[in-house]
This record gives sequence, C-alpha cells and structure tokens, in this order.
Amino acid sequence: MNTFDFGVVAAAVALIGVLGWFFFGKRAVRDASVAGGVQRIEVTVRGGYQPDVIRVRQNVPLEIVFDRRESGDCTSRVVFADLGVSAALPAFARTTVRLTPVKAGTVGFACGMNMIHGRLLVEPGDSPEATTTEVLPAAVLPEAAADVEDTQVAERRAEVTDLNRRVAVGTVLTAPVLFAVMAHEVFGAGWVPGLLLDRWLQLALITPVMFYTGWPIHRTGWLTLRNRAADMNSLITLGTTAAYVFSLLVTLAPEALPANAREVYFEAVGVILTLILLGRLLEARAKAGTGEAIRALLGLRARTARVVRDGTEVDVSVEDVTVGDEVVIRPGEKIPVDAVVVSGSSAVDESMVTGEPMPVTKRAGDTVVGATVNGTGSLRVRAAKVGADSMLAQIIRLVQQAQASKAPIQRLADAISAYFVPVVIAVAIATFAIWFVAGPPPALTVALVSAVSVLIIACPCALGLATPLSIMVGTGKGARAGILIRSAEALETAHRLNTIVLDKTGTVTAGKPVLTDVRPAGDLTEAELLELVAAAEADSEHPLAAAIVAGARARSLALPEVTGFDSITGKGVRATVAGREVLVGNVRLLADAGIDTTALASHAAELSGAGKTAVFAAVDGRPAGVIAVADTVKADSGAAIAALEKLGVEVVMLTGDNQRTAAAIAAQVGVRRVLAEVLPEHKADEIRRLQAEGRRVGMVGDGINDAPALAAADVGLAIGTGTDVAIEAADITLISGSLTGVVTAIRLSRATMRNIRQNLFFALIYNALGIPVAAGVLYPLWGLRLSPMLAAAAMALSSLSVVANASRLRRWRATPLPATTVPLVQPHVETREPAIMEQVVAVTDPVCGMPVDPVGAIGRTIGAETFYFCSPHCAAAFDADHDRWLTRPAR
Repeated sequence: MNTFDFGVVAAAVALIGVLGWFFFGKRAVRDASVAGGVQRIEVTVRGGYQPDVIRVRQNVPLEIVFDRRESGDCTSRVVFADLGVSAALPAFARTTVRLTPVKAGTVGFACGMNMIHGRLLVEPGDSPEATTTEVLPAAVLPEAAADVEDTQVAERRAEVTDLNRRVAVGTVLTAPVLFAVMAHEVFGAGWVPGLLLDRWLQLALITPVMFYTGWPIHRTGWLTLRNRAADMNSLITLGTTAAYVFSLLVTLAPEALPANAREVYFEAVGVILTLILLGRLLEARAKAGTGEAIRALLGLRARTARVVRDGTEVDVSVEDVTVGDEVVIRPGEKIPVDAVVVSGSSAVDESMVTGEPMPVTKRAGDTVVGATVNGTGSLRVRAAKVGADSMLAQIIRLVQQAQASKAPIQRLADAISAYFVPVVIAVAIATFAIWFVAGPPPALTVALVSAVSVLIIACPCALGLATPLSIMVGTGKGARAGILIRSAEALETAHRLNTIVLDKTGTVTAGKPVLTDVRPAGDLTEAELLELVAAAEADSEHPLAAAIVAGARARSLALPEVTGFDSITGKGVRATVAGREVLVGNVRLLADAGIDTTALASHAAELSGAGKTAVFAAVDGRPAGVIAVADTVKADSGAAIAALEKLGVEVVMLTGDNQRTAAAIAAQVGVRRVLAEVLPEHKADEIRRLQAEGRRVGMVGDGINDAPALAAADVGLAIGTGTDVAIEAADITLISGSLTGVVTAIRLSRATMRNIRQNLFFALIYNALGIPVAAGVLYPLWGLRLSPMLAAAAMALSSLSVVANASRLRRWRATPLPATTVPLVQPHVETREPAIMEQVVAVTDPVCGMPVDPVGAIGRTIGAETFYFCSPHCAAAFDADHDRWLTRPAR
C-alpha cells in the first residue's frame, strides 16, 4: 500500500464515521423563547421538522408555529400522541398549535402518517400544575370544522390529480423499455427492434420518468436525508439515483468502464419509480374520503329555526339562535338546537343521533337533541345548548379527536430502512476502499463498479413492493367479498384484533321494530287476534303500529273493515273492526275502559323480560291478548359471533338499552360480556377503556352515535346499511350489513399479513445475500464478482419473487360460516356506574302493577321517592298525571 492508498482507507473510515454521526449522532436542540408567560417557537415543515428537537418548560403554555412549505397528505397534520393533541396544517401556510406540556420528559410529535418525527424535551418547571392540554380554539364550531376538512380534502384531491399524471407518464415511457429489455435479455428474443435497445433512446424515455414521475420521491427522500433521517423515499431515491447515474455514465462515456461492466439499468429506474408512485396513488385515493364524515354530520343540521321574538314567530338562521330562545317545531321538521320542551307532545325520531330505531315521545320537561326529526305533533322548546355546545357539535369534535389520536401503524419497511440505508452506504464506501487498495487493475474502475453494484442490489424495489402488492391483492379480495377496506393500515391492524365490540341496534339486530309474538288470552286464535289488532292499527302512524300491520301482511292475513277509528294520545287506539270494538295500546288504555288486565300480566312480563315491547289488546270489553314488537336479531349474528370466538377474538356488545333488554339480546346470540346503558357520547370512552385493559379493539356500528367510537377503535368497521357518517368514520365497511363480514375481514387480514411477512423475507434475503456478493466476498475464494448487470438481475429476481408470492394471495377465498348452535351463556352485564349494579330489590310499576327490577329501568323521582316503570308507555302515563297513579289502590 502506498500513501495514496492509506489516504483512501483513512478517508473511507472517516466517511463511515461521519455517516454514523449523521444518522445517529446527537441532534441540535432549540430552546423555545418565553415572553408574557408563554413559550413560543417556529418550526419549518419541509421534508421534516426544523428544528426537530425543542426544549420547553413544564406547565408553561406553549405556542408552536408550524410553517408548512409543502403539500401532500403526509405532513398535512401534526399529532402529539402522548398529549392527545392534533392539528391540521394547511399547505404553504402558518398554523399555531397551542398546548401545555404537563409532564416532564420527552414528548414525541409526528406527521399524520407517522413518517416524520420530532421531540419536545420537557424540563421540570415550578409553575402550578396544569390539568389540560388543548389545541385552540377548544370549542370548535361546526362551520370551522367544515372549513378545516374542506381544506384537507382539497389538498388530497390535488395530490391525487398530480399522482395520476405522474403515474401515467411513468407507465407510458417505461413500458417499451421494460418490454424490450425483458424480452431480449431474459428470454433471448431476437426479434426485438434494435431501436428499443438503443441506450440513447432509453435515456430519452427514462429521464422524464426519473425527474418528473419520481420527483415527489426524490424531493422527500433528499430532504429527509438532509434532516438526518431515512425513510422509504430515501431508499428509493438512493437506489434509482445510483442506477440512473451509472447508466448515464455508461451511455455518455462507456470507455471509462470495463467492457464487461457497460450495461444500463434504465428499465429498473422506470419500473421502480412508476410502481412506487402507483402504490402511493392508491393510498391517497383510499384516504380521500376522510373528511366526508364531518361534512355528513354537518349535513344533518337544520339550517333555520322558527323563533318566537316579541310574541311573533320569525324564521332565523340556526346560528342566530341563542340560549333561552323559544323555538316552534312543526310536524316533520328537524329540531334545530338542543332544547327543553315547553309545551306540546310528539314522537321524535332520534335514530340519527342515538342509533335506536324507536321514536321517543317528548312532552313538557323532556330534552330534545338538535338534528333529530320531529314526528306528527307540534312542540315548543326552549334552546338550552347551541353552536359548539350542542350534542351534534360534540359528536363532530369527538370524531375529529378520535381520528387524530389513533396512532398510525409503523410500517416494518420504514423501521428497517432507518438502519438499512446507513448500513448500505457504509458497505458501499468500505467496498470502494477495499477494492481500490487490494483489487486488480484498473483499481479505480473496479472499486467504482463494485460500490455501484452494492447500491444497485440494495435497491429497495422489492422492499418497497412487499407491502403494497399484498395490500392491493388483499383489498381487491375484500371488495369482491363485500368488504371495503379504506386503508392499508386498517388491513394491517385487523389481524391483531383480540376484541370486537358490537353496537346492538342495526348491527347485532335488524335495527327496525318487527312483530315477534302474538299471545291470545281469550277465545280468539292467533290469526283472528292479529287480524283485529292490525286492522285497528292500520290508520295509526306510530312505528309499533306499522310493525304490527307489516307483520299481519307478511302472514297474508286479510284485514277487516274498520270504522270509528280514534287515536288516544299516549295510550293507543280505539276502533270498530268488523262490528267489534277493539282497543290496542298500553295497560292504561284498557284500565281506563274498566278492563281487568291481570290475565295478560304474565305474558307482558315474559315478553318484557325478553327485551320486547308488549302491546295490550281487548275486544268487546274483554282482554284478548298481548302482541309483542321488538328489534329482532339478525339471522347470522349468532354464527358470526361463534366464529369470532373460534378465531380467539372476544366479543363485547355495546348498547344504550337497560340491563334486562341487553342481557336478553346477548343471550340470544351467545355474547358473554355486555356494556349496557351507554349514552352516545360515552361510547368512545368505553372503547378507550377496553384499550386501557391492553386490548386491540375493533368496533362495529352503523349509527351516527357510533362514529366517535368507530374512529377511536384500533379498527372501525361500519355496517354498510347504516348511516353515511358511520361508514365514513370507519376503516372498514361491510357492504352487506352482516356480521359475517367481520369474520371475513379478520381472516383476510391475517392471510394478508402472512403474505406480507413472506414478501419481506424474499425482499431482505436477496439483500442479505446479494450485498456481500456484490461487495466481493466470493472473489478471494472463487474469483467471482457481481457486476451491476447481475446485481440488477438479482434485484429483479427479488421483485419477481415478491410479485409471485403476492399473487398467491389471489387464491384466498371467503368461506361461508357453518351452521352452528348458539351456546347457552349467562351474559355478564356492566354499566358505567358499578354501584347501580348492586340494586337488586324488585319494585312495582305504579301504572300497570308489574314487578320491575330497578336496575336499568325507567325512573321518576317525586319528592323523596323514586318510582320505576316496566316500559316507556307506563312512564309516559305517569308523567301525564302522576297524582292519579300515586293515589290508585294497589292491585
């Protein structure tokens, strides 16, 4: 070795040391400035965060101004996962995020895709302990939420349009080069036109692919490297740049290289960049509908309200309604704001907010929720909550927070690339130095070719394709099986789920009342009783009446002629059917007519205990029987739940129903754990409580009230027959509305993840074996060196292996669930207030005299005493005239 050789070796060692410091050395720390009791700092967002390590003080309010100088979905949001803070960052704009770091230590923050990272170093401070962390404004108006979502959606759409153009250009220009090279070099075809094999033509075709199609990758890759980090973009950039520069050198100055090392690799450059951009395009399209959930929620709002001002009814914008305003709501109108009923009575459809199908009768003193739909009656209400305080605004805010706090999946390939890139560069540097010093002449050329071979064989094409190809196949298989998977993250996460939470209404059950039982108590047969009752109810608009009539028609019963129909508010109907006097309604209706209902009490109690609504009937002054209406269980719910348990997944049912009804439904389908009496705004909290137990939770729901819980879960699965909001907030949509889709989704996810792991093995094994061979470890033994041409062939072979293995996933099929018997289980029912569960003393319904378990029953407090009711009908009768029922002698 001469002096020059020692210099090259020393330079290589120094360069590798610099490389280690560059990627893994201590980062510069910037201190936030303090003025007026507030910490402030500015962070530039451009391929990373600058600065990315910030020192702040504990319990001192902090303002971070994010100056975002780029577009694209990756950095469109910043998330402080440990603090539960998230904020949208519009492109080419400055956004201030305000928060208070309440705990000393390190707090990480990242982009929405978890690709770019930064850290807050929170040093202990002496300020009073803070209790909240927020992004201001804390109370976000629905209109402001819509503006944020509209901005992000517009940015995503622009990105999709740009990627479409780049992929199209890459495909058109790469296809002829790839076809010619593969046919001639791999298959030995002699008929390939020489023009297509001409290096200058290939250079002309691939150069636009390199600098136009690949620009988003190169820009991010080099900026990430500049920020002393490395991701998939960095790998792709280094590999394609090495291949392109080497091919350019061969084309422009072939004499500078040995005769056996004058192959070009333009086709590899084109294929890599085009396929990677295609995968990014598909991902961007999958995310394009995220903001639709917020807009769908906003679409539920009433636009105007009829307000009483100075004794006159005037129509005003809903934004102009203030707390205390008296609002008139006519039949069929949307209720504009959260309010308390002042006068009037009407059944209100709250299914859009609660997810429950049964309309709820509202009277003076009851609360109504904005965006729900009034029935056939008129109401006068007093506004209680408006704007950002309304329930709808809270649901919107919960959806935003849940979507933002859900941690993205850290892709395995990106984790590997953090070490892979520095190691490959170090190996290339070491290879150059060793061959320059100890290699055969011409040493410089051999060293350069060997180093380039290392970079080319380490090209991340297969590594980049390992996940996207399987995801593409998996999502395609899911679509054909009726499962729409919004993102690769959802498919990746679903295989780790160990708990599935099922919303009851519309998920386990059909979501609409149907006739279930006919219990005659006199001389009438079931058919005769149902004919009379259905005929009497035919002119009623009540949902229970509609279910009874539909049930009679489904049994092909002919309804007799009806005369003298009369609807009795809060009780039922009276009609003359085929000359017979028929009463249909609650127990009070019959009691007012002097009819003894003792013979019907046992039937009503049994049906109520099974979670059904009992409707009493009397004919010609005598009790005739009980009709039951209920939200029935879907036919395949039991089989799907059994299949989930066989997969090792625990099933939990979530409902707002009382414990008795919840336990009855759970027993029918074999669910062992039930979360009952959960209000809409608390469903997301229950999901987080299960996650705090160490579970990976999938939530299945269909209503607007399920949207926050769907977003909070590790994977949200929406019933396709449910509301658009639930579908948009979920990660996976089950088109058929059947729980069978949940089983299929988990099975598909597990099969896909096995396939991805196999792909990663193929991708990495070639690098693990190929890089040492490219570096020349076999030359001293057998005189074998890997030329760039063979390195490219090995790289292509690794890609082909990945593609072929991913194609095996196409043979996967969704298998139908076998018929199964639902096991007999005793559901364990939990409520949000454990103390309530200890109340087991039975009481008597003062209206109908039935025994009532106070756990989960409807209650009313008069003075110091609380009364419980078996059904909303009895509670409504009590509300209308409680003095009558309190003074009524016990039966």
